[in-house]
Amino acid sequence: MSYSKHLFFCTNQREGGAPCCNNFNSTDIRNYAKQKCQQLGIHGAGKVRINSSGCLGQCANAPVVVVYPDAVWYTWTDTADIDEIIESHLLNDNVVERLLIGGTT
Repeated sequence: MSYSKHLFFCTNQREGGAPCCNNFNSTDIRNYAKQKCQQLGIHGAGKVRINSSGCLGQCANAPVVVVYPDAVWYTWTDTADIDEIIESHLLNDNVVERLLIGGTT
């Protein structure tokens, strides 16, 4: 089964309060993104797949989501940012510059 894009949300939780993505409720945000893509009819085979990921090595930039095959790395603060990524990047192939993690694309 193939997809046009994969979004990998880091949902890693480190011990002892160390910086990590799940400190920002990334599991809930991942679920939100999946539901939103389903509602828009863009989730599924040949379309978009929303995945959970372990540590992506970007803890200092947490929270993190990466879009493949585009290799675009984003950070976000709330569901409005996720909506913007879905609308701009997934639906219109426009990178959301303000949410980029430096040194990507």
